[in-house]
Amino acid sequence: MSATVAEHGEHHGPAEWSKDAHYGRASAGKIAMWIFLLSDGFSFGGLLLAYGILRAGAKAWPPDASLHEPHLGINFTAGLTFLLICSSVTMVLAHDAAVHGDRKKIIRYLALTVLGGVGFLCGQMQEYFGLFHGEGLIKEGLVFGGSAYANTFFVITSFHGLHVLTGTIYLFITLIAAIRGKYDNGNHDGIEIAGLFWHFVDLVWILVFTFIYLL
Repeated sequence: MSATVAEHGEHHGPAEWSKDAHYGRASAGKIAMWIFLLSDGFSFGGLLLAYGILRAGAKAWPPDASLHEPHLGINFTAGLTFLLICSSVTMVLAHDAAVHGDRKKIIRYLALTVLGGVGFLCGQMQEYFGLFHGEGLIKEGLVFGGSAYANTFFVITSFHGLHVLTGTIYLFITLIAAIRGKYDNGNHDGIEIAGLFWHFVDLVWILVFTFIYLL
């Protein structure tokens, strides 16, 4: 064992499989993230499927007109969707900067991505509670437990919001690591893995926005 280590040298950093001619080289962390995202995708798929079944079985949506539940604000949420898409762009730029070992750009674009996540979460709190201005959906009569319309909205959007919160914290920790120089000299595996999670969160929101708000 010691002879083998001495022969090949001590290995530090993420473990890697041998390079594939078509798919390149993937670290253990990247493979693990893809497996997690696949399982997480099934979770969102199940929630959206349940939403579709409930809505298809309802004669009207919202189903109970007597509850006077408010309709969702599409324009405001479209702005949040645009913000999240822009944060995906800055995430791509952060990864590109990491590939080239440019610490200043890594920090700049990761910080912008984190701000995009924070902005989205603030927007969601505004939508729910009217945290910054006016009244939110809850005060307007959209209460969890009141109807299938309210339940599906809050479960799906809050589950996604939890992912945005997790991703924002994850990216903030990645930003601190970048400030400390962890991703200098082209070491970009950690940023690429964080980017996979963030792009997944953005993609799922586009589906949620389409099904819950637009259709």
